[in-house]
Amino acid sequence: MKKLSELYNCNNDVLISDIKINSKEVKKGDLFVCTKGVTADRHDFVDDAVKNGASAIVASRKIDVAVPVIMVEDTNKELPLLCSRFYDHPEEKLKMYAVTGTDGKTSVATIVQYLLGSNNCGYMGTNGRSCYKFNKETSNTTVDSDKLYKYLNDFLEAGCKEVMMEASSEAFFRGRLTNIMYDIGAITNVTREHLNIHGTFENYLNCKCQLFRQIKKDGYAILNKDDEYYNEIRKSCNCENVYTYGKGEENTLQIVNFEIFPNKTKVTYKFDNKTYNVESPLLGEFNVYNLACGLLVAIASGRTLEEIIPNIASINVSGRLDILPNIGQKFTVMVDYAHTPNGISNLLNFVKTLNTNRSIVVIGAAGERDFLKRPIMGKTVVDNASYAIFTYEDPRSEDPADIINMMTKDIIDKSRYEVVVDRSLAIKRAIDIAKDNDIVLILGKGNETYEKLKTGTIYFNDIEEATKYLKERLEKEKVTN
Repeated sequence: MKKLSELYNCNNDVLISDIKINSKEVKKGDLFVCTKGVTADRHDFVDDAVKNGASAIVASRKIDVAVPVIMVEDTNKELPLLCSRFYDHPEEKLKMYAVTGTDGKTSVATIVQYLLGSNNCGYMGTNGRSCYKFNKETSNTTVDSDKLYKYLNDFLEAGCKEVMMEASSEAFFRGRLTNIMYDIGAITNVTREHLNIHGTFENYLNCKCQLFRQIKKDGYAILNKDDEYYNEIRKSCNCENVYTYGKGEENTLQIVNFEIFPNKTKVTYKFDNKTYNVESPLLGEFNVYNLACGLLVAIASGRTLEEIIPNIASINVSGRLDILPNIGQKFTVMVDYAHTPNGISNLLNFVKTLNTNRSIVVIGAAGERDFLKRPIMGKTVVDNASYAIFTYEDPRSEDPADIINMMTKDIIDKSRYEVVVDRSLAIKRAIDIAKDNDIVLILGKGNETYEKLKTGTIYFNDIEEATKYLKERLEKEKVTN
């Protein structure tokens, strides 16, 4: 809690208990900041904020309210600076690490927390925010500044010395991270995504590169040298130390070889002229790269490979290749967050290496997001799986049928898929038609606990839905037999 006069050069000592940009979340004593979004200008909601208890307002245009108003030139640029002041600059007291990329951010960030220990390192991203003292949900991969600095302060109060966060391209585009200089920045890969926000791929790539412009001079950049856009990203690095990972001998951490099994991956890495044989619970070639990236972040943080390799065995990335426990079924059910053409392709190519019969995929595409990738996603699934069931996935204000039509418009063989708009029923359908040694893959949401519909947000979890229908099927089979 701070006085307004401690945050701004003014004579008003009204107490500020928190900072908010959503008028619906405002409580008594909060400072409401009128930021401008893509579809909303929060200056239009000041009356609601005051009714809910706001004790002061930060604005960039004249407003008429009965509480103190601080005028600034740009509320969006002001927000991270204000939040940093309010929480006494937590980003300067923590070692700040971030990973960006189209796919694999959650996996890499989680890997790093496991390697460094949750007693030292906090995690913040798609799977929430966590350390050894708490595990809570977040609203976005990279939250708005009013929450970001609060969460960083929570990590400090929990005793964390480091934070590993997922840094989305949208967060850089929206200016949520402009006030943070990172000790370590890493990237997984770059493929086409989020063009609904960025307009062009060049803009998207530029936002990914922004992380590397915000690394401290003596900090570290961790780059995937096998990525198509490595050279462009390398040019953005202003720090003194650049580590790379990939299959070539010239890399800081070389992926020498690997062998994938149904329940583990054996990898040989080479670092500093020494080879390390690692057994990882993470499956697929893409996770060989994700682990390499995470290992380099840990090395850059000051750890040795000898120190961190024992921690690999315990790594578990929620919602990524989550295989449901076998409760008597003769097929496999897997839930994964894959929601980009590249992520879907990588996952299905991995599944092809397993000793299974058919692969049945349940998938949708998010509403109000990059619609140009939808037909690519649909065709990628049908080209690489045995059968697809198209359904909704966070349709928001869009008609789910329209989204599915876009996903299926380039698919020639209509016998390779069906449409079940209701996601719960689509999951049920996949489990009902599965036969011995099949694999059912439910993609796009991972372990998320919501669906964003036109009528509002509802509780929904793919793992829970699949478990429910598995039990129903097995109960029916018992009766039949």
